[in-house]
Amino acid sequence: MTVLILNASYEPLTFVSWQRAVALVVTGRGELLEQDGDRIVRSSGGLELPWPAVVRLLSMVKTRRGSGVPLTRQYLVARDGRRCQVAGCERRGDTIDHLVARSRGGEHRWTNVALMCGRHNSVKGDRTLDELGWSLKREPTEPTRVMILTTRARTRSEWERWVVPAQ
Repeated sequence: MTVLILNASYEPLTFVSWQRAVALVVTGRGELLEQDGDRIVRSSGGLELPWPAVVRLLSMVKTRRGSGVPLTRQYLVARDGRRCQVAGCERRGDTIDHLVARSRGGEHRWTNVALMCGRHNSVKGDRTLDELGWSLKREPTEPTRVMILTTRARTRSEWERWVVPAQ
């Protein structure tokens, strides 16, 4: 179970494990804002806390603006909505494809990767979309941190009100 972490200003920062969230609350570095239903965390020392869903840090954490979102499978899946990005395909996007193959000098960056189903990725190989006459559903762009958080927040009702919708 993951927990949404907010900065002291209530700005969404990231997601952490429930264990890390409990540690923030117990050590006084965070406050519990939303709990996960009626679940309780019990320690061997007798401590009982509501199971955290949203925790706010009590001191501000400086965020690096403009540093970009790291290119990871998890964030790519969030950006592309778990769907193959080839126009007309509605299958699940299981593989990462470099639009300009790395063997042809393509770089591993947000604007050169997209999720594809296994079938499309296999057929494409190291060819370009133009060579195959294919197009994408949308142009690949680098997502913002808020876009990623918003996509993940839609999976839990406790998180939705704390994350600003992507504009």
